[in-house]
Amino acid sequence: KVKWLMSHQKAFECLKKSLTCYPILQNPDFSKEFVLQTDACDRGLGAVLLQLDGKDFHPITFISSKLLPREQRYSIVEKECLAIVKACYSLREYLIGKEFVIETDHFPLQWLNQMKDHNMRLLRWSLMLQEYRFVIRHISGKTNVIADMLSRSFTP
Repeated sequence: KVKWLMSHQKAFECLKKSLTCYPILQNPDFSKEFVLQTDACDRGLGAVLLQLDGKDFHPITFISSKLLPREQRYSIVEKECLAIVKACYSLREYLIGKEFVIETDHFPLQWLNQMKDHNMRLLRWSLMLQEYRFVIRHISGKTNVIADMLSRSFTP
């Protein structure tokens, strides 16, 4: 049996309110540009697909995944790149054949499209991403809040 306490009820009400208040998920408008924000931490990856509506960005979908034990041993740049690869693969139906922007707080990934053969894993992922048309833009960590929160949801 589940013991439902008042603290559980408050958390449930808070979650219910959060899901029905701004920002609310929107249906995608394929005539507008998509912005994909990604992030990685020690144990997980997170991403949010956004679209500009007026002056505000509205979320289209959220994704997150827990890193496998072998992936947890990747370097930071590899984890951040893996977040982009997994997000693009998961959101393929939205992104393929359309130019979009990837926003990441990991500055070195801006040169992902010009990768040389220094790291075979990054090179392989760079080749996988060639079917997409994107521009990588660096953003500060404090503006990458949603993806950051999604990636850290697996941290104990």
